[in-house]
Amino acid sequence: MLCQSPFSRLDSSQDCKKLYQFLDFCQQQSIADSQPKIASISLEIPLIDPLLVLSKLAKQNQPHFYFENRDKHQAIAAFDTAILQQMSGANRFSEAQQFIQGCFQRLLSNYPDIYAVQPPWNTPCFFSSFTFFDHNRTVDSPFPPATVFLPRWQIVRWQEASFVIVNWEIDTASRIGELTQTIWNQLQKLQLIQYDGFYLAEDQKARLNRWEIIETHDFQSTVSSALQSIHQQAYKKLVLAHAIDVCSNLPFQWSRSLHHLRQLHPDCCVFSTGNGNGQRFIGASPERLLSIRNRKLITDALAGSASRGRTAVEDVDFANRLFNSEKERREHQLVVEFIAQQLTALGLHPRYAEVPALLRLSNIQHLHTPIQAVLPAHLHPLQLLTALHPTPAVAGMPRQTACEQILHYEQFDRSLYAAPLGWVDAHGNAEFIVGIRSALLDGNRARLYAGAGIVAGSDPERELAEVKLKLQALLRGLI
Repeated sequence: MLCQSPFSRLDSSQDCKKLYQFLDFCQQQSIADSQPKIASISLEIPLIDPLLVLSKLAKQNQPHFYFENRDKHQAIAAFDTAILQQMSGANRFSEAQQFIQGCFQRLLSNYPDIYAVQPPWNTPCFFSSFTFFDHNRTVDSPFPPATVFLPRWQIVRWQEASFVIVNWEIDTASRIGELTQTIWNQLQKLQLIQYDGFYLAEDQKARLNRWEIIETHDFQSTVSSALQSIHQQAYKKLVLAHAIDVCSNLPFQWSRSLHHLRQLHPDCCVFSTGNGNGQRFIGASPERLLSIRNRKLITDALAGSASRGRTAVEDVDFANRLFNSEKERREHQLVVEFIAQQLTALGLHPRYAEVPALLRLSNIQHLHTPIQAVLPAHLHPLQLLTALHPTPAVAGMPRQTACEQILHYEQFDRSLYAAPLGWVDAHGNAEFIVGIRSALLDGNRARLYAGAGIVAGSDPERELAEVKLKLQALLRGLI
């Protein structure tokens, strides 16, 4: 990555000239090296809501990605594509890694590398979505097994600062004057966006609130069947997903739904990714698969759940029952041991508390064990994904057997449900969440997903109640 013609803002004709000079420099480098270059421009802009930008400027036929943790005042929106690649098969993580690293070698930026240290996201990121399985079960599956893309527009809010990162592939045929004007005009449009909320007229609200729910299968009987196999010691744990289809009189408003989710779940990662064909996968996930910042890794073991109480006394009682449940602690420990073993096999030295903590969210609480390690420089984030996905928290144990049983019991396509969604930059920083508490929006139809871990001692009726609790919280956010 080169530093050429550094500038931090564009707000005058002189700055427009700087932009032209930088893009022209990138084209000269492309000519000299006989290969396309990627021009990347990072600018600080007045404080802005990335979700608002996404809803106003992103087109339906453009892939997009959105992450927000409202409690931490962090949000990022990415849309349109400078470069996009899709993969499938058992080697999809390593192929994605090679593709991303190759693209970063062609990237020229207007900022020195020191800006990559703090805050994150003000350097270009590749955004990635991987389906739960490395192949699609149906030909009409909405998302490929692996999608990685470098956006043309990356809008960041980090605490009380905002940035825009513009990425554009440039070759010998690029019209630098026209491209300069295109970027300049979009930057001006971005900074003139007015906040008008994410609200519908009363008659539209009434129509959106009229919907019907279609069950995809009998979840309780599926759990009972799986328990028989567990009792026969075929496997230790199986995570079964439940899906319901919600059909509305009005197309679901995805940006409005995201706005609701971030208000209802400020302690979760609210996310959205779109395939460019009008279908969007959104949710509010409490589960971090991995977070890497300056070679420091944090991953979560999150398994074992209980609802929140209606009173403070009841809430404490539910928490104590969860913490002292032999069944829930055993289910949680399977996840902790799996993650620790996978990291150790990669040569890492995982550190974690012997006793789990409680992660209290707005409508549910979980047993939670953060696991930390220091990464060597040669280990890429996507190599960790290969080792960690899927964890027993979303698949079961043993992993291969559990995945086979999921395909047997679940008659629907998981697609991105319970799968890794996230970003990676050129410096090895990355964050991937697990796509749980999620829904696929497609016009007037939304498919909502939730799951439960089944182990010896599980009660089918209670497991059904748990997934209904998760689905109800998600449905509240959608409408």
